[in-house]
Amino acid sequence: MLPALVSLQQRLQHAFSNPALLTRALTHRSASSDHNERLEFLGDSVLNLAVSSLLYERLASQPEGDLSRVRANMVKQDTLHGLAVKLGLPQVLRVGEGEARSGGKTRPSMLADALEAVIGAVYLDAGFQAATELVWRLFEGVEISPQMQAASRDAKTALQEWLQGRRMKLPEYRVVETTGAAHRQSFEVECRIGELALAARGSGASRRAAEQSAAAAVLAQLQAKK
Repeated sequence: MLPALVSLQQRLQHAFSNPALLTRALTHRSASSDHNERLEFLGDSVLNLAVSSLLYERLASQPEGDLSRVRANMVKQDTLHGLAVKLGLPQVLRVGEGEARSGGKTRPSMLADALEAVIGAVYLDAGFQAATELVWRLFEGVEISPQMQAASRDAKTALQEWLQGRRMKLPEYRVVETTGAAHRQSFEVECRIGELALAARGSGASRRAAEQSAAAAVLAQLQAKK
């Protein structure tokens, strides 16, 4: 294994039984067909559950709505990007030549996705407990307090709160289409509210951006119905 990956495992405090998982987690689709998008999908869910359990323990007196707002701040792209940089992921991320020339190794969305993929890789390598412990270590230096709820809400958070306030199920997000070259991709995502038979689509240069766009479109439809 490359020395840089050995050092990364030391920073993660996790030695991979299957090192190929770590390599895949750090591989963008522009570099190989064996890329990290599936691991990112898995890691996103593991991250949310691990952060939820952390907040449940740390903010024991806070209601659900406050916990949701704090979690949204913790798992947003800016926060994950900062954690990825602190881990040194820009130095070990594998991207194609075109992506490298356009600054892909330092792009916040790509680094946030890679961090989620690493979390997904740890989950597959050693189970949920190991992945949870990793997430809790990553957030040791991040302030966790109810005051985080004062931060500006993004469209996904606003939509989630609207639904929770009416005791409805959370929205479902689905990637409908991915177009463009590997280093210039565009994602189209559908956001669906089953209980309201309501759906809208949004697009963006990353899955995260497309989800936000789709959520904003659904919010606009809800506001138009008032």
